Amino acid sequence: MRLSFEYGQGLMSAELPDTTDVFIPGETVPDPPCIPEDQIEAKTLESIRNPMGMPPLSELAHKGSKVTIVFPDIVKGGTQPTSHRKVSIKLILQELYHAGVEKKDILLICSNGLHPRSTEQELRQILGPELFQEYWYSHQIITHDSEDYDHMVDLGTTDRGDPVLMNKYVYDSDVAILIGHTQGNPYGGYSGGYKHCATGITHWRSIASHHVPEVMHRADFTPVNGKSLMRTKFDEIGQHMEKCMGKKFFCCDAVLDTYSRQIEINSGYAKVMQPHSWIMADKRTYVPWAEKKYDVMIFGMPQSFHYGNGMGTNPIMLMQAISAQVIRHKRVMSDHCVIICSSICNGYFHDERWPYLRELYEMFQKDYMNTLPDLNRYGEYFATNEEYIRKYRFCNAFHPFHGFSMMSCAHIAEMNTSAIYLCGAQEPGYARGMGLKTRATIEEALADAMKKYVGPNPNILALPQTFKLGAVHLMMKDEAYEGKGQEDCGCACHMHGKLM
Repeated sequence: MRLSFEYGQGLMSAELPDTTDVFIPGETVPDPPCIPEDQIEAKTLESIRNPMGMPPLSELAHKGSKVTIVFPDIVKGGTQPTSHRKVSIKLILQELYHAGVEKKDILLICSNGLHPRSTEQELRQILGPELFQEYWYSHQIITHDSEDYDHMVDLGTTDRGDPVLMNKYVYDSDVAILIGHTQGNPYGGYSGGYKHCATGITHWRSIASHHVPEVMHRADFTPVNGKSLMRTKFDEIGQHMEKCMGKKFFCCDAVLDTYSRQIEINSGYAKVMQPHSWIMADKRTYVPWAEKKYDVMIFGMPQSFHYGNGMGTNPIMLMQAISAQVIRHKRVMSDHCVIICSSICNGYFHDERWPYLRELYEMFQKDYMNTLPDLNRYGEYFATNEEYIRKYRFCNAFHPFHGFSMMSCAHIAEMNTSAIYLCGAQEPGYARGMGLKTRATIEEALADAMKKYVGPNPNILALPQTFKLGAVHLMMKDEAYEGKGQEDCGCACHMHGKLM
């Protein structure tokens, strides 16, 4: 069979054995039905007015209340007119106004964490023109700055000893609202919930307590699940914030499908709402499909995807992206699995967006660097580099510590595969510098893998649209995923995944 895989700005085709299995998210196995567009507002409003585990906004807020509304950056959640952010923020504002809150007392905060601080154009895309127009010109839309110590507050440490520093605007507000997305994420299972505040409105030292090798290279991290130490740390940090603030976050999360459309909307106290939301999210995300373990996994990589232009070309970011697929699909990979990936790998680092990655890559080529975790000893050096911090704060670059979370993730592919082939690299030396094998075509890579690693009749899994669509986490067909939601959800309307 002939299949096409993402490659640079276009596609790379390959002739594969007819026995190859193909999986496309939302198509091979359909998602649970999404909410019809004409019902989204009503369903969202119903959720907002009936929060789990805490009073509604009509009771929490009143005239004189200072309110912060925290929403994710452009990386997550879609920008269509009916996106969760656009709809939920509009309706929440209506509820706040009805409760007597004045517009001047509301602040919208983009929770970019260590991601680039959002541009005016990105904020307009995220919020929509009307909401942007209403709040931008009155200076009531800001992006989180994890290096702005005048607007951070040090909350000490969790009981585990993890440092917690958070956005001061959120800390000082009377009502703190988190708009999130319950969408499959290789880091801890899902976005949204406590992950949102633990990574989006905090400081690199807080993030360095979980986005590091000693957490990400544990056996409980791969394959992805909701019970890893990383996920536990997200929850602990978020709950520590609530304890120190003396109030609960009001969360409004949407379970999203392959195309970032709302399947379900849940609001309320994250400790209750989060496991409830995961019951539906598990049905969409953890897909029991495979009837055999796969010896070869093939996918393609565009030049630009969720972290931006250059993610599929600079060698550290492309390794992170490869590892993300391993984390998601480890349950269906054989112990000797080989990965074959098409990437233009042309040496484009996007130095404006990731000003430090070229230096990191060059360091990896020397100084007794054998595996990516060897670079972690330079984390403090890079994270406190004044020039890189300036570019994060004022030039829309990623924070320099972000690269270390990417490298920690990037090593996971090496930990869990026999070999990784990169096909079609225009500058193959960059791929080889990361320990990858290079071949001109997918067919050549497969032939070499069959000769050296997987034998003449390997089980092959093709993932031709893995970076274009909302990802799933594949499982064996007879495998049951016992999610955290199934265990912990104690809300009034769910009991172990069934309506009461």
